[in-house]
Amino acid sequence: MARRGRTAGISVLVIVGILVGLVIAAIVIIRRIPDHPPMPGEQRCVATAAGRSVAVDTEQVQNAAIIAGVSVRRGLAPRAASIALTTAYQESNLRNLDHGDRDSVGLFQQRPSMGWGSRKKLMNPVYATNRFYDALIKIHGWENADITRIAQQIQISGYPDAYRDHESDGRVLASVLTGQSPAGLRCLIRDRQPGDAAGLAKSLHRTYKISPKRSATVITISARSGQRAWSYAQYALADAREHGVTSVQVGGRRYVISKQKLTSWQTADRAIGRHTVRITVR
Repeated sequence: MARRGRTAGISVLVIVGILVGLVIAAIVIIRRIPDHPPMPGEQRCVATAAGRSVAVDTEQVQNAAIIAGVSVRRGLAPRAASIALTTAYQESNLRNLDHGDRDSVGLFQQRPSMGWGSRKKLMNPVYATNRFYDALIKIHGWENADITRIAQQIQISGYPDAYRDHESDGRVLASVLTGQSPAGLRCLIRDRQPGDAAGLAKSLHRTYKISPKRSATVITISARSGQRAWSYAQYALADAREHGVTSVQVGGRRYVISKQKLTSWQTADRAIGRHTVRITVR
């Protein structure tokens, strides 16, 4: 009986080991798929606007924040960011790819041979985004036209209707990251990178052409509107993993990043100016 019990125990352990191995293998395979949605517990951000939510990983949200932030800096209508984000979703899944069809590269899979710029420049997300907006604003009526039609007019894709699959997600990210939807971004970040206030300040300057005040661990921005304040704040949250951000505050709302779960924006213990953004790094 004892031998039979030991045999049964060993069999259970073998089965458990096989199941664990299969789960790990499945996770590895899924994570190798470029466009996989973030898995439960995976480092990610969730954008919510008008009752709809979109989950993106930390690489995607950084790139999305740049695309939206450049539109804010240029003073474009938020619809510009919706069009750009929808396009980048389809072209690269919001990843700064160093490869693509023929000589296509970057977020928008722009081709040096088609006059978009050098390969090196197109791998710079700010440059690539500005080139996209340069083309967008030349199209008459882009502010009200169908997003997929405008995206195709710029990109001249072999799949002209594919952009439509990403319109809803593009709109949500644009609404949140341009600041139209305050407190719309939440992030789960497990990494504990050292705080880099100088690096984050440079990132904000590259995208928005602003010069935040900073100390060793705190960045302060005085925005000229509430919408811009929320765009800056949610940009910093999107950059949290890279620069060791621990909390972001706008006016009386504060977000504290957790490595355990997606937390919510809370009422701050002490409010700051309505258009003031305070970012704290580790």
